[in-house]
Amino acid sequence: MMHKSLSRQIFLASLITTCTLPVYAKGTGYLFISSEKDNNISVLDGKTYEVIKRIGTEARPRHLQFNADKTQIYAAAGDGNAIDVIDVAKLELVDRIGEIDDPELFDLSADGKTMYISLEDDGALGILNLDEYFAKREGKPDLKVAEAAPEGASSEAEDDAADDKAEGEEEGEKLPGMTTVEVGEEPEGILVSPDGKTAYVTSEVANTVHVVDTASKEIKANIVVGNRPRRFALTPDQKELWVSNELSGSVSIIDPATNKLTETINFLPPKFRTEDVTPVGITLSKDGKTAVVALGRANHVAFVDVASRKVTDYVLVGKRAWNTTLNKDDSLLFVVNGLSDDISIIDMASRKVLKSVPIARVPHTVLIDD
Repeated sequence: MMHKSLSRQIFLASLITTCTLPVYAKGTGYLFISSEKDNNISVLDGKTYEVIKRIGTEARPRHLQFNADKTQIYAAAGDGNAIDVIDVAKLELVDRIGEIDDPELFDLSADGKTMYISLEDDGALGILNLDEYFAKREGKPDLKVAEAAPEGASSEAEDDAADDKAEGEEEGEKLPGMTTVEVGEEPEGILVSPDGKTAYVTSEVANTVHVVDTASKEIKANIVVGNRPRRFALTPDQKELWVSNELSGSVSIIDPATNKLTETINFLPPKFRTEDVTPVGITLSKDGKTAVVALGRANHVAFVDVASRKVTDYVLVGKRAWNTTLNKDDSLLFVVNGLSDDISIIDMASRKVLKSVPIARVPHTVLIDD
């Protein structure tokens, strides 16, 4: 039997080690918000909303998404032609996927092993096997970060691809693990079905939702929706696919079982012109009863009763409400306002703005680690 004093010493040593090592439990409550012009991700305390760190990235980070176990965040850096990898525990940039020509948005398979990427300049859906990519790439890339864009600089990427091709330059080598499916021009929105069998892709130019079979990598349906479709949301019962149409001021509702358009919901907050209503982000409550749509230049979010399709509220937020996210218990809604450089925090019960929090220049996406 181990001597009691020795046993006590081992216990105390292990206790001291445990107490002195940093503990990074899941569900930190941190908010992660990308900035298109400051080229970083702001990390906010989930209770005080104070900025605790800014994580530098490649140029123009936009879409953010957790990996399957929420230990990492992927950040699409369009002007940097890369998808950066952020370690949630360390709050550091730890890896990078690239070169990817102007990645717009992406989604992950349920197991987190496959990334589906909208390749705007190529007019394609990129399907990236992450295990194969990391196994076959030629070493870890340099993790340089972009400097903040100068004041007055456009947040839109300069499109040099056409000029390069006209001059006869060869395209870069194919990324390990990447296959592509040609879709309509300027693909943006991406959503992968929970069973991983179908990928939905919007084409902003063709005003179309492409339905792609992920096994055969073929388009099995093309669904015409409104003008400039941007984002998707799938109802919890998977019976409805909602698509925002930026230049139609509407949301199209698709039946995934038939790939048919079933209904359209139009938006017009009081005292706004139809051309000012530019819906982009859509968030559905976990019970599937409420949809929230960010109305872009109309500076409002719309609350929609899913069953009746009725707009029940318009709530004034910041300038160019772009994307929205609900916290874990659906009590708070976070709205990213791209042109007022802040987020609005809305109480879902009262549908009142509780607070506006300055972030950085041209914030795009907010994630919550809860």
